[in-house]
Amino acid sequence: MSSEFTANSKTAYKSDRRSPTRFVVSHVRRHWYVAVALVIGAFSNAAFQSTVPILIGRTLNKLQDFEAGTITGDAAMQGILVLVGLLIGAQFLRSILQLIRNFSAETFGQRIERDVRDELYANLLGKSMTFHDMQPVGDIMARVTNDVRELYFMMNPGLNMVVGSGMFLVMPLFVAPTIHPQLILTPLLFVILHLIVQIRFILNLYPIAQKVRGSFGNMNSRLAEALDGLEVVKGTAQEENEKERFANLADNVRDYYIQQGEVEARYLSTLLWGLAFVGALIHASILFQAGLIRIGDVVTYIGLIYMFGFPVFVTLFSLSRVASGYASAKRILDIITTETALDQNENGHHAAMKGEIVFDDVTFVYGEGAPVLKHISFTVQPGQTVAIVGQTGSGKSSLTKLINRTYDATEGRVLVDGVDVRDWDLASLRSQIGNIEQDIFLFSRSIAENIAFSDDKASREQIEDAAKKAQAHDFILSFPDGYETKIGQRGVTLSGGQRQRLALARAFESNPPVLILDDSTSAIDSATEDKIQKAIWTAAEGRTTLLITHRLSQIRWADHIIVLKQGKIAAQGKHEELLQTSESYRRIFARYDEPEQQANVIATEQA
Repeated sequence: MSSEFTANSKTAYKSDRRSPTRFVVSHVRRHWYVAVALVIGAFSNAAFQSTVPILIGRTLNKLQDFEAGTITGDAAMQGILVLVGLLIGAQFLRSILQLIRNFSAETFGQRIERDVRDELYANLLGKSMTFHDMQPVGDIMARVTNDVRELYFMMNPGLNMVVGSGMFLVMPLFVAPTIHPQLILTPLLFVILHLIVQIRFILNLYPIAQKVRGSFGNMNSRLAEALDGLEVVKGTAQEENEKERFANLADNVRDYYIQQGEVEARYLSTLLWGLAFVGALIHASILFQAGLIRIGDVVTYIGLIYMFGFPVFVTLFSLSRVASGYASAKRILDIITTETALDQNENGHHAAMKGEIVFDDVTFVYGEGAPVLKHISFTVQPGQTVAIVGQTGSGKSSLTKLINRTYDATEGRVLVDGVDVRDWDLASLRSQIGNIEQDIFLFSRSIAENIAFSDDKASREQIEDAAKKAQAHDFILSFPDGYETKIGQRGVTLSGGQRQRLALARAFESNPPVLILDDSTSAIDSATEDKIQKAIWTAAEGRTTLLITHRLSQIRWADHIIVLKQGKIAAQGKHEELLQTSESYRRIFARYDEPEQQANVIATEQA
């Protein structure tokens, strides 16, 4: 499967992704020794539990022999003491082995939860932006958190109890015939009917479990979206409407849980267990009356039938966990197996970048829509500064996203240093391209960590130097904690200008050969812009720089200007040349630039 990112081969685990069952089994197989310990513990627990009715029955037989005079009181007492000692010893060993089983089950569940979460997270990092653009964040979070957690519950207590209860079903089948061969009938009939009930139960429960998990993902998506857009919700006084929408989604989750409860309420094994008691008692009484078994054997046999109570009551709960976990495994696998058009290409071209960029007849389409870019061709020489201008929706940002393979060209080629970007090692390509988006994203970390995001080994001197170049040093020191100041999610505690200066500092710190600035000074006041303009000019020296901007002050010093209109190149050349020859270029400034800059444009045209 194609992937932009692949986890380190030393830690990555290749699971079997052909089906949810194979996926779960492959993760179970990874920790087979823990699974073996769990099975041994479960078998031993059931085996030692079966010794309780056996030893009690033999104790009653000893008392019966004493009353019949076939053994002396001393012999009876000595035999009973031995049986009591065996009973105590068996339960002591059972407690130790049960501890091993429960410890193994907990270890098992925790490790599988960890492994699946690691695998899913690495896989999500490897998905293309096309995938993430179409996938609700809340639903992804539900899968990464709740669905993965359901896999833990599937293993413990789910699988743990299923295996343990299965051993409690097996023991009476082995022990009952040793009392009398006919006594196999009732437990055998019960086990067969019980298994039929379990199969029907899980088949009815699984579709509902899928709906439960799906409805929870939808609810989580709505919640994440509302919280992310909380400012818009409050700004338009839509709190009540959002509460109603969320309540409807929460009601769906509730309704599916109620459906699950209705299926569980029709669980028939409890009735079968009661009927098994009646049948076992009648059968054992008949054999006792016929003198074929003793009173202690009757007690032992009824005690063995009583062991069925554990699987009857436990499987009602544990199979629900298994059904829910299996539904979650399918949801996780649906994400993992969704293929992306991009691949990491680890064996691709890997070299220090010089900075030549060539667009060779490039057409780009998002999904199945209309082309965003049409037959784009131009060349950027190493060290050259190119301004890309155009009205909103002309494809400026889309064009720059093709350079670092955020998206791949639908037709044509994008070459960096003469090599198609699809032939580059993706990590090598992206690590040498600095990209400052119009929508600045900052992490909920310290300012220093945000600046040094691409280089966690950066020194404080390097971080401060980058901040000074971006004109951010002074405002950072105005905070009580300076560079250690924690900023809110997406940098909401900062002003727009402060966020953009931190983004510039992050780009300056990484010192990339290619720098892309997507309207990166749009939220900066004129006084600060003058300072940053000098910083950008300094940063652009010796590196290839692409500017997406409407500010005439930035466009003037570009070596080359490309004008986009409706996804096509309308014109390209120098500023003065385009003012004279390109109507599209003149309209851009007549519509977007400041009044004094419009006057400059008019004066230039008149001249």
